[in-house]
Amino acid sequence: MAVIDFHEHVVPRRGFLHPKYNETICTATELVAIMDRHGIDMMVTLPLSSPETYHFVQSNEEVFAACDQYPGRFIKFCNVDPRLEMNSARYDFRPILEYYKEQGARGVGEVTANLWWDDPRVQCLLEGCNAVGFPFLFHLASREFETYGLITEPDLGGLERALAKYPAVQFVGHSPGWWNHVGPVCTRAECNGYPKGKVRPGGRVPELLRRYPNIWGDLSAGSGYNAVSRDPEWGYDFIEEFQDRLLMGLDICLPSLEEQGTALLRFMREGLERRKISQVAYGKVMGGNAARLLNIAP
Repeated sequence: MAVIDFHEHVVPRRGFLHPKYNETICTATELVAIMDRHGIDMMVTLPLSSPETYHFVQSNEEVFAACDQYPGRFIKFCNVDPRLEMNSARYDFRPILEYYKEQGARGVGEVTANLWWDDPRVQCLLEGCNAVGFPFLFHLASREFETYGLITEPDLGGLERALAKYPAVQFVGHSPGWWNHVGPVCTRAECNGYPKGKVRPGGRVPELLRRYPNIWGDLSAGSGYNAVSRDPEWGYDFIEEFQDRLLMGLDICLPSLEEQGTALLRFMREGLERRKISQVAYGKVMGGNAARLLNIAP
């Protein structure tokens, strides 16, 4: 079974350095080296096409060109900002999504536009994904301005309405705004950051995973890792229960974040070695679910 990292960003060559970190997104060469060091076969690459997200905006073509430098190592997603083409509330995204599907894209994401889920522009994009058959990987936010990601209420009502409205779309949740809801969250402030300590019952993430078969969990970044590692016994039980819809991801945006990003790999491998999770669950989360979701031969 191939090991698949479901969440990465890439540039074809060194670009404008981040003003704070003095780095840029990993190049394809750097990501392949990370894969080889950590036993990863393939990575899903997610274009950064919304201005809220980072210090630059990418085209899908730029990311595809980076992927093409190493055939067989990258899985292409396309990304389309809902405000594309005249910022219209009636735009038909099907032709552009069908075009990128023909170019090898297997989904849409990471969608980071700072718009409400119920915004008609977001709904147009979801209708396009529904028509084309694309999974929809999103960054979830709890507020507008000075952040990024699709905005929902503290009870995740906007997301739930989308899950119910588009049952054929496979949604993939990511970010603190999603993962902090493994336990009960009462305020917008609690939706952000990295909570510590025991996970209390009553979280919306387990509830939605049990209620809607079209929501998946992307365990990447500090948020995904924190969700399962802050209370390890709970985390391993969570992985075992939802083994069919969890996806291993690292989200190593900058080369200096490799050690931090690969913490989830160590957590998963330790769980297998200590028999906290089964071999079957481990295989699914580490790549089997990604291959099934994206229709990739194992």
